[in-house]
Amino acid sequence: MHPSTALATVLVDELVRCGVREVVLCPGSRSAPLAYAVQEAERSGRLRLHVRVDERSAGFLALGLAKVTRRPAVVVTTSGTAVANLHPAVLEAHHARVPMLVLSADRPAELRGTGANQTTVQPGLFGAVVRLEHDQPPAEPLAGQQAAWRSVACRAWAAAVGAAGDPGPAHLNVGFRDPLPPALPGEEVVPWPEPLDGRPGDGPWVRAPQPVLRMEPLADLPARTLLVLGDLPDPAVAGEVLAVAQRRGWPVVAEPFGTSDRRGALPHGPLLLTDEPWLAQHLPETVLTVGRATLSREVGALLRRGDVHVEHVSATSTWTNPSHVVRAVHPLGRLLATTDGPVDPGWAQSWHAAGAALARRVAPVLQDGSTTGPSAAVAVLGALADGDTLVLGSSNPPRDVDLADPATPRGARTVVGNRGLAGIDGMLSTAVGVALTAPGRTVALVGDLTFLHDVNGLLIGPDEPRPDLTVVVLNDDGGGIFATLEHGAPERAADFARVFGTATGADLAALCRGYGVEHRLVPSTQTLLAALAEPVRGVRVLEVPLDPSAHRALRARLRAAARSTAT
Repeated sequence: MHPSTALATVLVDELVRCGVREVVLCPGSRSAPLAYAVQEAERSGRLRLHVRVDERSAGFLALGLAKVTRRPAVVVTTSGTAVANLHPAVLEAHHARVPMLVLSADRPAELRGTGANQTTVQPGLFGAVVRLEHDQPPAEPLAGQQAAWRSVACRAWAAAVGAAGDPGPAHLNVGFRDPLPPALPGEEVVPWPEPLDGRPGDGPWVRAPQPVLRMEPLADLPARTLLVLGDLPDPAVAGEVLAVAQRRGWPVVAEPFGTSDRRGALPHGPLLLTDEPWLAQHLPETVLTVGRATLSREVGALLRRGDVHVEHVSATSTWTNPSHVVRAVHPLGRLLATTDGPVDPGWAQSWHAAGAALARRVAPVLQDGSTTGPSAAVAVLGALADGDTLVLGSSNPPRDVDLADPATPRGARTVVGNRGLAGIDGMLSTAVGVALTAPGRTVALVGDLTFLHDVNGLLIGPDEPRPDLTVVVLNDDGGGIFATLEHGAPERAADFARVFGTATGADLAALCRGYGVEHRLVPSTQTLLAALAEPVRGVRVLEVPLDPSAHRALRARLRAAARSTAT
């Protein structure tokens, strides 16, 4: 057996023993030993292989494969710029606490700095965001190596899953020397000097420690507590948090992410916070933030008020506090263990009554017959059944869903997005990964720029696993979200169109034809509803044209509806 074959075979075998079931492979020569190893592991039924030609898309596919399952996927690349193209996905995995394993092939260390082809300094390429980084030297035909190889694979797995309480990306950079392919039958090779078998019974070489989950309940919160629920690393935890809020009687302002029926969350909660006179009369004593709330400026304004006490519940080893107002931080386990405590039922009921009144006022604005982002979001939400998954792009789609969702029970759907850095990178690839692993149907709701930014996510080879995925594209031909911000104010119109509106005029139907993906133009909410009701085979794109000039006016009408809550 060639040394490079031995090293790659042992690493792949040990990662499978740890729990890897999905591997994304990009083509390359230096990574050939890993390619042969993962292909053989797939042939024996030990993992599922996904081959992609674009490393940036491959990284986000690995992210999507782990987004809901919370089981790290491995992404394998060759050396050079191939590894650098993973950086956006690695950053997102770090900030969103999504487990991921990067397995990058490299030239031997003696070739670094010599001008050798496709050779750079790959160790340290991802900086401080990886949970573990290991620079593995090439194998030598010597005894006593495989135990170290297996140990480092276990360390990488443990670091990625968050055995220390903080899941995220881990990076194994592996040097390989020629010969790179495995030996052919009859080829003369030196016998390998030691057995390469792992532990008996297919278990890992080292069993990683498990985080401590049992904690004392959270106590000493006042009777008038408002819970703000943001994005959490594990979407399933959102339902548990809402259940705690129900038990305690806390009103909840919740972003749309997570797995739950959103029972107990206030309808259009962030919009309710825009009614400043009402808010001043019903101010909470404490705001308890859970996870990362990134969508609403109104939530940020509430937290910055000097007359509100802010505490935070974190699911990770760090905490969210961009305004520097948090007075205490609690681990998630303490909140989930909470069962009872003081509550002001009259005050809590006033929040729920205001939310119900706001929902009645908002409904005519969202259902006036025009096709808008929120009206399209209403159609998408209405099409989701119990167990289905919605993947949201960044910019307007999550805010459209936030406005559209009346927070009434609709079944335990799962809503996820790349909220770690909230970029538009890799969203189609992420959605493909989610659709390949999540139960039920998967729908992605994205803007046109997000779609164009990762159009290579549609590039799935004929021999690769293909998901059943509907991609709904809200096409306002450019950066429509900026129209709702200060940049889109009428007095700034002369500077807006080119540098913020960024119209492209791209023909999405032609692009889809080039990628062999079904495309359909759905010009109204009614046709979108009908299309979403159809069974799906493979990937399809439903394009919804929107008027970009309508965004700002719609937001103004919704804020006007909120301001009348107290009257």
